[in-house]
Amino acid sequence: MTATPLYCAEPARLDAALRLCERFKLPLVKKRPTDGYWLELNGERLELLTTGKHGAVYAEFVEGAARHRREQGGGRGQPVAKAVGLKGAKELPYVVDATAGLGRDSFVLATLGCRVTMVERSPVAAALLADALERALRDENTRDIAERMTLAHANSRDWLAGLEEAQRPDVVFVDPMFPDTDKKAAAAKKDMQAFQHVIGDDMDSAELLAAAIAAAKVRVVVKRPRLGAPIEGVKPSAVLDGKSTRFDLYVIKALASG
Repeated sequence: MTATPLYCAEPARLDAALRLCERFKLPLVKKRPTDGYWLELNGERLELLTTGKHGAVYAEFVEGAARHRREQGGGRGQPVAKAVGLKGAKELPYVVDATAGLGRDSFVLATLGCRVTMVERSPVAAALLADALERALRDENTRDIAERMTLAHANSRDWLAGLEEAQRPDVVFVDPMFPDTDKKAAAAKKDMQAFQHVIGDDMDSAELLAAAIAAAKVRVVVKRPRLGAPIEGVKPSAVLDGKSTRFDLYVIKALASG
């Protein structure tokens, strides 16, 4: 897959564009592309654009849905919080989000007090996350949350396998991107369809699950569509069902004694 180019639409931000290009190995272009997909840095944020009909795709931790979830998200009773083990926890776990994407689940967990490392192998997604994190660190309403979040641009399997004992997370969270077979959902989410097109599907989920189980101290949480098949290989210790999604839980103690 050819590298997604970055176009800087705001001349005053050229230095920031160059830093993104250097960090994530993105080609900088001098003119806005007329076809395909590209990243565009404007005066406000970094966006993934295309000439199609859908809107811009970007990561956001300050405004919109992130703000709503921050202010009225339901605390530790939220499904993702329950799945990670926050309900009733005296000590909050250190979580690695091994398929960070646009960072939405990472942000929820960091909002609830967890220290979170977002690992993302796609240079496009990683660049969008880096931009969102930088904006969140500048905003006084989200600075403390963003300070609990770090970003690693790496292949999660290799990254997890390379951790030393003291670096191992309590929980590894995995939300793999599979080919979308639900045509209605796909049509309703054209922007995310574009994101998936650029990012690609996670066809190595079984290997990632094995690496996650080897690295996690307490549990691995896999987010799936409610009716989606579980990842091949190890059978979940427990399943937490939701309205549209479910969480397959792999509890390390249970797996070790099983």
